[in-house]
Amino acid sequence: MPPLDFLHDPDWRRAVLQDGFGKGFWLFLAVAVLTGALCLILKGPDVFAAALLRDGGLLLDLMPRVTVALAIAALIWFLLPRERVSRLVGTQSGLRGLVIATLAGMVTPGGPASAYALLGVLAASGADRGALVTYITAWALLGLQRVLVWDVPFMGPDFAALRILVCLPLPLVAGLIARRLPLTLTLKDEAVPPQTGRGA
Repeated sequence: MPPLDFLHDPDWRRAVLQDGFGKGFWLFLAVAVLTGALCLILKGPDVFAAALLRDGGLLLDLMPRVTVALAIAALIWFLLPRERVSRLVGTQSGLRGLVIATLAGMVTPGGPASAYALLGVLAASGADRGALVTYITAWALLGLQRVLVWDVPFMGPDFAALRILVCLPLPLVAGLIARRLPLTLTLKDEAVPPQTGRGA
């Protein structure tokens, strides 16, 4: 079978439209078209063209980062030993699993493209909802890249240390609350490909 023969498969194209984009994408696209039309009508073609140029520049700036982040997440998906992840941050991991998720969130570099891609990998690898909430909360509040790039240069080391101390228990609290809520965590895509190689 040629490497790109799947492009001619109508089932694959339908799956890309349904699963790859989803209803959220089409909703945002409709809102973007509507607001673009309003901008054109109310502000004129010059402002509309300037907005399109800015949006195009933002898209070109973000796409390489998103592409690399998703590629890294896909590689991690195949490299992670699922059983070990499930033991470390699964439903039976207790408070230790939340501490591990907090540390992982703190050291995860980059923006949402990398953090949420890794969050999806952890979810598919067996992490429980408490650990997932803890991980993303720690990334948002205690990410070391934010501390080093923003807190320390702008506000000084004293403020950075105080903010870390104040925020340190919050990911654990969020994870404990998430475990207590009577909700069921379901992945958006439950058709997980079988893992080959290490940890299979």
